[in-house]
Amino acid sequence: MSANIANLIMIIYFVIVIIAIIAIILVTRKRIRKQFVDTLTNLERDKNLIISGSILAELNKVESLINNKELEEKYNYWKSIFKNIKDVKVPKITDDLIEAEELVKVGTSEVINERLALIEFDIFIVKSEANDLLNSIKEITLSEQKNREIVTKLKTEYRTIFLQYNNNNKEDYAMIQNPLELQFENVDKLFSAFELAMQNNVYSEVGKIVKALDDTIGNLKIVIDEAPSIILMGTEMIPKRIEDINKISQKMISEGYNLDYLKLDYNIAEAEKKVADVFDRLKVLNLEDSIFELRTILDYFEKLYSDFDKEKIAKKMFDEYIRSVILRARKIKKIVQNLSVKIQDIKYSYDLTDDDIKVISELDKEANECAESYEVVMNNFRSKEFAYSKLTKEMEVINDRLNKAEDKLSYTLRSLDSLHEDAVRAHEQKDEIKNLMRQAREHILSYKLPVIPNSYMIQYEEAVDSIREMALELEKKPISIKTLNMRVDTARDLSLKVVQSSINTVKTASMAESAIVYGNRYRAINSSIDNGLTKAERLFFKGEFNAALTEAIKSINVVEPGIQQRLLEAYRNENVK
Repeated sequence: MSANIANLIMIIYFVIVIIAIIAIILVTRKRIRKQFVDTLTNLERDKNLIISGSILAELNKVESLINNKELEEKYNYWKSIFKNIKDVKVPKITDDLIEAEELVKVGTSEVINERLALIEFDIFIVKSEANDLLNSIKEITLSEQKNREIVTKLKTEYRTIFLQYNNNNKEDYAMIQNPLELQFENVDKLFSAFELAMQNNVYSEVGKIVKALDDTIGNLKIVIDEAPSIILMGTEMIPKRIEDINKISQKMISEGYNLDYLKLDYNIAEAEKKVADVFDRLKVLNLEDSIFELRTILDYFEKLYSDFDKEKIAKKMFDEYIRSVILRARKIKKIVQNLSVKIQDIKYSYDLTDDDIKVISELDKEANECAESYEVVMNNFRSKEFAYSKLTKEMEVINDRLNKAEDKLSYTLRSLDSLHEDAVRAHEQKDEIKNLMRQAREHILSYKLPVIPNSYMIQYEEAVDSIREMALELEKKPISIKTLNMRVDTARDLSLKVVQSSINTVKTASMAESAIVYGNRYRAINSSIDNGLTKAERLFFKGEFNAALTEAIKSINVVEPGIQQRLLEAYRNENVK
């Protein structure tokens, strides 16, 4: 029983699923059909909008304007296009839509979509054709209003230009008065032609006339604005600059300046040709680039003044170089020659190598080369084939080389002087070092030491040996300055060390002796102090003063802590006294 119920439930479940699937399919197909129907409706609406009342209305306007064969031909052509759209193309689209409507009922989605896409494309093409037709017709129907607005603005602009011409000084336009007034007449004729064309509805000519008016009036404005400046620059400013430049250049040439590099004659001739070309174009009212070209010419002549000034400055500098450069080269040469005479003795006296003195030959070569270069420049100057600016630059190069040579010579002279100064200083320091050694000896003997420590005597002997080696080095011929300076430094350092050792030895011995004497008061009361002080005495008489002081302080410190500090203070006070 239970198995039958289960089977029945399974059957009912499958039946419900199948019914649900069928329902979904039917709903989906219905929705798709509805979408296709909506698309058809939209396409039907777009088709109906192709033939608008605007086209027919505009055609009627054109028909009322016909008074010449050209316009009549255009009207008939547009009417034929409109008829073809209305009677052929739109009905075909209607038939296609009907067929598509039937196809929606029985066809597959893929086929329906493809057919609807083709119909939509056809509607777009026909609609574009209708819009183009409407725009073409409107060019005629709206032509009068549009062109009259343009011409009204052009008349206002032309009136302003004409008044500007008449109110200005007409002498400013004397060179182009005839072509300018002819152009005014042409503008008047174009305005008349425009009115005649509009009256006769010759709209194909109207656009050409309006464009000609726009171009002509635009050019007239440029001419009225710029012609006076062009005439002023071409007839007065540039000729005056040329005249002035010629006067200045001729005067400078007579004074010895070479201005060939400026190519004045060629550039002036080219400038005059350019001005003539500008005037030729001006006479036919062509001002294109004229202002720019004339200003470029003026800028060129303005720059020439700067070039002339540079040449004058260069001449002054060159005149100064003529005097100074050769004198400096000769001075270096003379100093180098004097050094060359003495250099072998200097080389021997101070043990110099060939590398140390090769700078002398280099300086001699540099001085000779500068003198030779100077002569080349002077020959160029005498030939008068070069500008002062070029000659000055060449002199500046020689002058820079001389500056470097002088610096090198100055360094060399200082180096040689320092060799002599080092030798003299070594003699002076030898006496100073000996004086230090004498002071050290007197100081060590000023305190009657029981014995002088061996360490001190070793330092003393080392210092004496270094002084002896320094003295021997001073007596050598030639002298090696490097070795001499090393000997002097060593002797001075060792002497200063001996002086410090003398001071430290005396100070330590004095403090050790004072500590032993001070501690004698405690010998009788403490045997350990007695033993310590006895040991300190033995060390003292052996010359071991540091050890003696340490032992004495250690012994006394048993009964008097801090004795070391008091001994130092007592020593300082005694020295102050």
